[in-house]
Amino acid sequence: MVKAGKAVRKVGPLATSPSHLMHRALQLALDIYAEETGADGLTQRQFAVLEAVSLKAGLTQTELVRMTGIDRSTLADLVTRMTSKGLLERERSTLDARAKAVRLSAEGAARLESARPLVEAADKRIMALLPKGQRETFLNQLADLAAAADAAPDAAKAEAKAAKKALKAVEKEARKAEKAAKKADRPAKPAKIKKPKLKLVEPA
Repeated sequence: MVKAGKAVRKVGPLATSPSHLMHRALQLALDIYAEETGADGLTQRQFAVLEAVSLKAGLTQTELVRMTGIDRSTLADLVTRMTSKGLLERERSTLDARAKAVRLSAEGAARLESARPLVEAADKRIMALLPKGQRETFLNQLADLAAAADAAPDAAKAEAKAAKKALKAVEKEARKAEKAAKKADRPAKPAKIKKPKLKLVEPA
């Protein structure tokens, strides 16, 4: 069981590596979550999906990706397994006939309701590891990082679109240059020589 104790800070490159420290913190948070929810409880991702669907019934996979931050391929597999377990129900989207939407089943709603106090207890244990004066700042910083993660796909799309536009412009200029070069290499047409008209004079 994870217990609160006096924090001992390590030294070295890993002690100042944000990615390493966040990975360690994530491990701690997931351990506490597992202890509070139990072996038969919802996983953190399952809880996130059920909570998101409870806020808006009939969510499409694209909307779920945006709300939970779970990548598309992982989410597709997760939703399939949760549907087979009876936690979710699939239906045709009312907004897009090509898309499938999901809603909470009665079982899913009941499991979510029973999981909420357990997840809240896990969150309280995690926050209790920090001094009271740092907790709000910590949450705000996590929210900022989550927002940056949400914005990353949009930024990547915008960057890809700009790169594609720039490539088209380069290709257009290359075609112009090639056309100009071919025109310069083309041999000049010989000038037309006008033949003088000879006037025949008949002998007298």
